[in-house]
Amino acid sequence: MSVVKRSGKRELVSFDQILERVQSQSSGLNVDPVSVAQTVVQGIRDGITTSELDKFTVETAAAMAVQHPDYSIMAARVAVSDLHKKTSPSIRCVFDHMDPQVKTFAEDNIDRIDRELKFERDLGYTIFGFKTLERSYLLKNDVGDIIERPQILLMRNALGIHCGDIEKSIETYTETSLKKFTHATPTMFNAGTKNPNMASCFLLPVMDDSIDGIFETLKRCAKISKSAGGIGLSFTNVRAGGSKIVSTGGKSAGLLPFLRTYDATARAVDQGGGKRKGAFAVYLEPWHLDIFTFLDLKKPHGTDELRARDLFYALWICDLFMQRVEGGKRWTLFCPRDCPDLVDLYGEAFEKRYMEYEDDSSLRKRTILARDLWNAILDAQIETGTPYMLYKDAANRCSNQKNLGTIRSSNLCTEIMEVSTDKEVAVCNLASIALPKFIRDEQFDFQELYRITRIVTRNLNRVIDGNLYPLEEAKTSNLTHRPVGIGVQGLADCFMLLDIPFDSPEARVLNRDIFETIYYAALTESCELAKELGPYDSYLGSPASQGKLQFDLWEECGKVKVSDLLMHSRWDWTSLKQNIAKNGLRNSLLVAPMPTASTAQIMGNTECFEPVTSLVYLRRVLAGEFPVLNALLVAKLEELNLWSEEMRLDIIAANGSIQKIKAIPNDVKKVFKTAWEMSQRAIIDLAADRAVFVDQSQSLNLFMADATRSKLSSMHFYAWKKGLKTGMYYLRSKPASNAIQVTVPVKEEAPSCSRNDPACESCSA
Repeated sequence: MSVVKRSGKRELVSFDQILERVQSQSSGLNVDPVSVAQTVVQGIRDGITTSELDKFTVETAAAMAVQHPDYSIMAARVAVSDLHKKTSPSIRCVFDHMDPQVKTFAEDNIDRIDRELKFERDLGYTIFGFKTLERSYLLKNDVGDIIERPQILLMRNALGIHCGDIEKSIETYTETSLKKFTHATPTMFNAGTKNPNMASCFLLPVMDDSIDGIFETLKRCAKISKSAGGIGLSFTNVRAGGSKIVSTGGKSAGLLPFLRTYDATARAVDQGGGKRKGAFAVYLEPWHLDIFTFLDLKKPHGTDELRARDLFYALWICDLFMQRVEGGKRWTLFCPRDCPDLVDLYGEAFEKRYMEYEDDSSLRKRTILARDLWNAILDAQIETGTPYMLYKDAANRCSNQKNLGTIRSSNLCTEIMEVSTDKEVAVCNLASIALPKFIRDEQFDFQELYRITRIVTRNLNRVIDGNLYPLEEAKTSNLTHRPVGIGVQGLADCFMLLDIPFDSPEARVLNRDIFETIYYAALTESCELAKELGPYDSYLGSPASQGKLQFDLWEECGKVKVSDLLMHSRWDWTSLKQNIAKNGLRNSLLVAPMPTASTAQIMGNTECFEPVTSLVYLRRVLAGEFPVLNALLVAKLEELNLWSEEMRLDIIAANGSIQKIKAIPNDVKKVFKTAWEMSQRAIIDLAADRAVFVDQSQSLNLFMADATRSKLSSMHFYAWKKGLKTGMYYLRSKPASNAIQVTVPVKEEAPSCSRNDPACESCSA
């Protein structure tokens, strides 16, 4: 049996050679190189290339990750080794793709840059993280071959962000290569390239309730989507069905036909040449006459002509509606053509004007029971997971942009709260901090978190200045107000590493301290930047310019008492406020914990601030889908001498839960609860605890295995009364089928179930 080397030379291949190759990538891992090598040998064909052999080895090891998570790391090492053989170890390899100014900067510092590259850090990915990089992030040539290594991607990003400053470039490269933080996907795609579209989020209202306004807004959305941005779109000012069209004398068909046009555009205009599909979230206030039609648009059943399923839907909810629902009172629906000022009012001003419209007998309106609409909302969420729930009054009362106007919507992922108008498209640039990297000797290192957050804040300011904007209105807005969004990933990992249950009082303390540190550090750096470069243009008149930070705004709403909140703080807030009063801030907004699906997979962390949904995940490789166990759980079970093949199969058979496995101690079970096994109030409490340090909002998913109107309603009211700006991003429901279990052999046991045993659920209906 022979193998074809990269030089074209044929060479006999032996088991020992393959074993040596596998062993070279197995150092420090709990894997069986012999087993991997044996499987690879059995699949070899005569004339296979060394690159094909590596790919087969990668697939073999990845499929064996079902046995132990370390096989995933070994698979990635083989894949990285193969990539390293095909690619250059110099930043020169991406010069043809670089922005000319960045290229010149790199050429001037080529020796330093190449010397700083640490390619051994490429070996720290799992195969699933590496494959994500390979599929979408690493630059390719014209024939689709990857030309850059992960370390060169990170260096390219750093040079693009800090073009002209080699020390800051190296600092950013170092910290991102150590996986302490990551920039958002659009920044990773494009930083340093000829098309530096680095912004993640765009918010805009429909410019005007007219053909010109609706379609000019659609054009804006298409341009944004082309540049890899997600879109949040306020549609509340578009007239309802049955409204008179003055120019023709006809009647409007309402939101539906226009939303179907936006739906088609989202499908047609993808993000960056096939990297990600276009994504639009449409926001509507619940007094709009077309609200019931709106709630049906995502549903899987029904006539296609009455649906727009590729859009995402969100409600922008006033307190008055929640009060009417809670009180069992009536609610009035209007056409925005008759009450155009409601979209720009909130709080008492909104309530006063809304009730004036209710009393105006000349207006077209529909009066319903508020709970009938509420039930329609709940039914849509149970069926589709949406609409998102966001609270208009909370978002505006606690906004540092309240001097700019009224926030009309959030963004695609519900964590951005920024003012947008027909003349300004709001923008946000994002990055997330990898929290598990700050655990040292079973303690959380807040000083290091402070240091990294300051680096992230400075970086995001550079992204604002270096970004290629798809619209002039977006550029104007971002350079004037300079909002950024700092988030996290791996909060659940932190709790697990520290043996803290997600739903415990200890978790609430750590969660609060983490976000206080992030907010304090971000403000500190923003203040320092303002001292260097001046405050952002619209700073004067903002709450911060009046000495009010996010927690002060929450105190004004009666939700917290600042003296109690900061009583035991490790940070000197008094001095910081004095510095802000003296120097101002460079950014209007700073903290926005966002979803981190792709980057968390690359970095090997749990998503953002969420609990795990399972301790077993299905991962796809060419040979099929395989279950992979949570690596931290496996490490804990190994530490307790409880890890075995039988234990592995028991966890998979339990669909990724350990709660009913008798051999596992109760304290471990508490630490490794899944989202389905804890009260959703615990998740909401954590969100509320950190919210006083989150000046934008947070992408808060909620989880219900078997959602009912009653349970869902209770959850929404709890979140609203806590003062959250985002009450719910998605409602996550548990899949009915347990696909993971198909890989588990049936275990024959003696019968142990009794119908008379009230603790046994096996026979319950």
